[in-house]
Amino acid sequence: MPIKLENVGIAVSDLEAAIAFFADLGLTVLGRDTVSGEWADTAVGLDGNHAKIAMLQTPDGNGRLELFEYLHPDAIETEPTLPNEIGMHRVAFSVDDIDAALEIAARHGFHPLRGVATYGDVYKLTYVRGPSGILVMLAQELNKN
Repeated sequence: MPIKLENVGIAVSDLEAAIAFFADLGLTVLGRDTVSGEWADTAVGLDGNHAKIAMLQTPDGNGRLELFEYLHPDAIETEPTLPNEIGMHRVAFSVDDIDAALEIAARHGFHPLRGVATYGDVYKLTYVRGPSGILVMLAQELNKN
């Protein structure tokens, strides 16, 4: 059976702020909608599901994020995920220039958790705590052929 990754869905507290952050990093908004009704309740497994959504795509066309802000039921605030917790962990992006990406993140008030690391001669990378506490990994390949 063929399979491909369709998207990664992330609940956010402020859809517009999350869109602005990811769009500044280079993702494109493919569409927006407000979803509700029996089909949404069934698909998500949540009665009364009503949310604003946006689908974003990476410039290469291979990666998509679906961001959603719940209108009903109320979103449940949780502690931000720690790097060593079990479960959904982070979203990672390859960038051409990690310093430029970090400047964009800083304009939105987001900074590396600890700094920028170098993994051998392969990558410079860092984790940023982004919109709604999302862990975002940024990685710059050092030796592109």
